[in-house]
Amino acid sequence: MKTKADMSLVKKAAKGDTNAFALLYKQVYEELYYYALANLCNEDDAADCVQDTALDAFSGIKKLRDENAFKGWIMKILITKIKLKQKEYIKQRENVCADEQELVSCSNAFEGVEIMDALSSLSDNERACIALKYIGGYKGEEITKLTGIEHSTVRSHITRARQKLRSFLSDEEEQL
Repeated sequence: MKTKADMSLVKKAAKGDTNAFALLYKQVYEELYYYALANLCNEDDAADCVQDTALDAFSGIKKLRDENAFKGWIMKILITKIKLKQKEYIKQRENVCADEQELVSCSNAFEGVEIMDALSSLSDNERACIALKYIGGYKGEEITKLTGIEHSTVRSHITRARQKLRSFLSDEEEQL
């Protein structure tokens, strides 16, 4: 949040003004959603995580000390929600592994959507870093603060992710 109007909205939202919070949320909703979608590769789960994030942010905004930190603060809440959902995915996979056919049939809800397939080929950290950089517009140091990953490792993840995406997408193009 950079403008005085935005800081004023944060102050009002912290005092319980739902309209002020709604305006703040409107400013970041798309970014939150696309970041969640890039990391979860499932529209419904992404929407659920963003909704849970909004609820937690609304109930916890009173604790936000720096009005300028709203965007980073809400993004950090979302990252936590995404990690929890990814843990659920792991548990679900463990339960499904007994039936290999079922695993193959449900492994990719976005079959045919090349970019989602490409993103799902990345590691969780690579996907998080590349999504924060290109969807969220965050710089390396900001990504470090949001994810807790060392700055040099963030740069490595972004470089590797870009190479993997380029390779994956060019392979997909050749197959057509």
